[in-house]
Amino acid sequence: MFVQKFYVADTHFCHPRILAICNRRFSSIEDHDEAIVSRWNSVVRDDDIVYHLGDFAFHLGLNSERIRSLFFRLKGRKHLIIGNHDVDKRGDLHPTLARLDWAARPEHALRTRDGGRDVYMSHYAARTWPCAGHGAVHFYGHSHGKLPGQGRSRDVGVDMPDVLFQPRTFAELTKDMEP
Repeated sequence: MFVQKFYVADTHFCHPRILAICNRRFSSIEDHDEAIVSRWNSVVRDDDIVYHLGDFAFHLGLNSERIRSLFFRLKGRKHLIIGNHDVDKRGDLHPTLARLDWAARPEHALRTRDGGRDVYMSHYAARTWPCAGHGAVHFYGHSHGKLPGQGRSRDVGVDMPDVLFQPRTFAELTKDMEP
């Protein structure tokens, strides 16, 4: 079976205020979370790779069992690029997230290859990134669609109109990007 790679950011599971902050049109955070799980699982298979570019969940200590349940319902081998809401007050990965079964140790930035190109991933947008001058692409989150990409960089957050609350492939995310 052919394994696909997917990218997504800013799911903010269990974060009721995100509905108003980012104008996410769901009647409740439970509806929001269930919609993301459903949309995620409609495209990702069990062996696919999903890079989550930060802010997986919110209120990590208060909702640890719900976050754990949501995580294990999501298909794919999940990698976490750490976002600002994924850490505790000291800046360490929150214990709730640290105990999840990530495919690899969560990192602040990662690189992979996809579509024949280098892909640099971080939660935060960068003005430049490794191999940017050699065709590398940069995917980021954090800005909830308020910070447009430049050149071969772009926001892959669930708030983006072409992401629509589900992980997307490299081809989908780069179709309108300069070569």
